[in-house]
Amino acid sequence: MIDLRSDTLTRPTAEMRRAMANAFVGDGVIDVDPTVEALEQETARLLGKQAALYMPSGTMSNQVAVRVHCERGSGFLCEAECHIYQYEQGAFAALSGLIAQTVVGDQGSLRPEHLQSLIGPDSDHVFRTRLLCLENTHNRWGGRVIPQSELDAACAWAHEHGLQTHLDGARLWNASVATGLPLNRMAENFDSVSVCFSKGLGAPVGSALVGSHAFIDEARRARKLFGGGMRQAGIVAGGALHAIHCHRERLHLDHEAAQQLAAAATHDSPLSIRGGSVDTNIVVLDVDPNWGRAGDLRDRLYDSGVSCFAIDDTAIRLVTHLDISREQVERACRILQTVTSSAGSRV
Repeated sequence: MIDLRSDTLTRPTAEMRRAMANAFVGDGVIDVDPTVEALEQETARLLGKQAALYMPSGTMSNQVAVRVHCERGSGFLCEAECHIYQYEQGAFAALSGLIAQTVVGDQGSLRPEHLQSLIGPDSDHVFRTRLLCLENTHNRWGGRVIPQSELDAACAWAHEHGLQTHLDGARLWNASVATGLPLNRMAENFDSVSVCFSKGLGAPVGSALVGSHAFIDEARRARKLFGGGMRQAGIVAGGALHAIHCHRERLHLDHEAAQQLAAAATHDSPLSIRGGSVDTNIVVLDVDPNWGRAGDLRDRLYDSGVSCFAIDDTAIRLVTHLDISREQVERACRILQTVTSSAGSRV
């Protein structure tokens, strides 16, 4: 089976396992775990922020961020298809008593013209807006890299209106490789950024939240509240540290493989690339509704040896990663072409 459901499926390489086994550890709740500390310092340095905090998951990183930026009963603006709103169980409301005001953007991007007049008046009758959340790369828009100029403009608008800014940068590593922009440039206009080690970088566990010293001090308290304090976490942090040193340079291979899959899937077939292009390692393919349902296509691909997700009734998602070889990509391309071009058959 060629498993293209997600880049979270990766398993530690032999070199990463050695780094994890040899990691120095300590009690990261009572005192300091030295490997976690090294990971946090390196992540903060790469993103150009004062401090970082290691977390078990990207969801926790995002939820800690919105909690620290907003007081209970206030709210934040976010793009309607973003991960924080779509895939985190409404945790901002359940755990922190916050309100999400969703905004329909342009292929995952929010520009100032999308945001005008969305901050309520200073009135006893409406909630206070405290934060703007953006996402890069954008998951549901097929790993799209949001143009830096649009991110900069949205952040400038937010700051002019007294809002803080948070970037869900789970796959910001991919965006940096795809654009050639350094990570600190992509993060510089955000008050906080979350990044994942367990997706394209191939580490087994963890994400990080970066920001100012004061912000991270408050985030540490919220992490403890959410049950995210980890003791000898250097064992898994060692894998993440190895990943940011050794796996970032190869991400372009995943991007090339994703483009290869997209070209094969859309050649003379009823599939189209969501957004019109593949920027990174995610391919979202919209299925012509006259041809059939995405779930049926997913099942036929599975029966032929390719596993993927149907993200709704109309689209499937393929994600490339370091555990998928060149030969597997080529075989997946042949399977995609065969399944989608079966003469006279509907999904």
